[in-house]
Amino acid sequence: MVRISEDLIRRRAEHNNGDIFSLEEVSLHQQDIERIEHIDKWCRDLKILYLQNNLIPKIENVGRLKKLEYLNLALNNIEVIENLEGCESLQKLDLTVNFVGKLSSVESLKQNLHLRELYLVGNPCTEFLGYRQYVVACLPQLQWLDGKEIRRGERIQVLQELDAVRRRVLEQEVDYIEKREEQKRSGLKETTEKQEDPQINQLLSENQNGTDQNPESSSKAHTDAEDKEKEFWEKPCPFTPESRLEAHRHLEDKRAKEKKREKPKNKTLRTLINADGRVLNINEPKLDFSLTEDENNCMLLDLHVYRHMDTSLLDVDVQPTYVRVTVKEKVFQLVLPAEVKPDSSTAQRSQTTGHLLLILPLAHGEIKPKKPTARPTSVTSNQNTKKETRPAPGRELLEVDPGLAGSLANIVPKGKESSHKPLQLSQPHQRCGVEERPVSKDFVDDPEVPPLM
Repeated sequence: MVRISEDLIRRRAEHNNGDIFSLEEVSLHQQDIERIEHIDKWCRDLKILYLQNNLIPKIENVGRLKKLEYLNLALNNIEVIENLEGCESLQKLDLTVNFVGKLSSVESLKQNLHLRELYLVGNPCTEFLGYRQYVVACLPQLQWLDGKEIRRGERIQVLQELDAVRRRVLEQEVDYIEKREEQKRSGLKETTEKQEDPQINQLLSENQNGTDQNPESSSKAHTDAEDKEKEFWEKPCPFTPESRLEAHRHLEDKRAKEKKREKPKNKTLRTLINADGRVLNINEPKLDFSLTEDENNCMLLDLHVYRHMDTSLLDVDVQPTYVRVTVKEKVFQLVLPAEVKPDSSTAQRSQTTGHLLLILPLAHGEIKPKKPTARPTSVTSNQNTKKETRPAPGRELLEVDPGLAGSLANIVPKGKESSHKPLQLSQPHQRCGVEERPVSKDFVDDPEVPPLM
């Protein structure tokens, strides 16, 4: 029996970062769930709930979901519509292919004032005469029934015939309940009387344990098991919740036996590091990747992880000289071209592409080789000794080809006077009627005395 656990809901709430208390939509379909529980306590803000294709026999523990708008319970074992009065915001209810035979239980949906769509296709109650008229008359707020719109004229007509339709539906409902009780008693009797052949079980157990080495007995047991399997599926039986559960149990037992019969595969040992200590490059998951450097002295490893894969299936291990990422038990290992700092490294997962980005700071920063520069030197010969004169730092000297010395000297022509004469200072003009007197050598200019005008 599969139970609704907190871990199950968190795994289904990956789109909400694993937060279940603020969850508005969750899908729990095809989980073989046999009971609705805990959802009304953990997910109070739930608006959409998918529970189709399970083994749920009863609607329960959803009355506290005041914001629930859509409930999908198709392909389950529900026989009665109940316990939905507290779902005040319910707008759509899907009960396709269930075992609802008590059609009068539809009247419990009258308190769901916002209910607009109801699906009961594939239920025994849909075979009742007057089924659609009865549902339309009982639920005045309903606008769609089994995918077909309810028009105003149809509603007025069924309300006029409600008493006769209700009487007819209740009579058919009583007959169905009696038939259903008989099915339960016969199914219980077949279950108690049904016993497997002990000889076949013995042969199968011996074959599984390897104690019987006789090939004839082993083949006979296998043939008998196949005949019994074929008989189980070809035997006619009514479509009831009990038969559906029996088929499910049969498949579960068959899977368990096959799993037990299978021999465990010997896992091949991976060689991640050679005997001499050399780390190998490995890409078992066959993922694309890129390794680049940025301006912050960091290496960026972009690993193209599958977009919809759960992050819990990833395991990252950063070492100073290599990186190891385990993706669903498959190893991706890459040797780094430079030493990094594992403690300062970070890992990020993209929510759009699913890629895994590792930011790896370099341990010694970026090392660039120096470019060789030509340094001009002047050599003088003095008593067979050489003396080098180095230029001052930051100063560049211009070298001149000796063959160009004559042409450089004739840049300015000699013997020709320039047409532009040097500027000469003009003599100061004398003021009218004022004679200039010579300045005495003992004269001292006092700055506090204003000049004479």
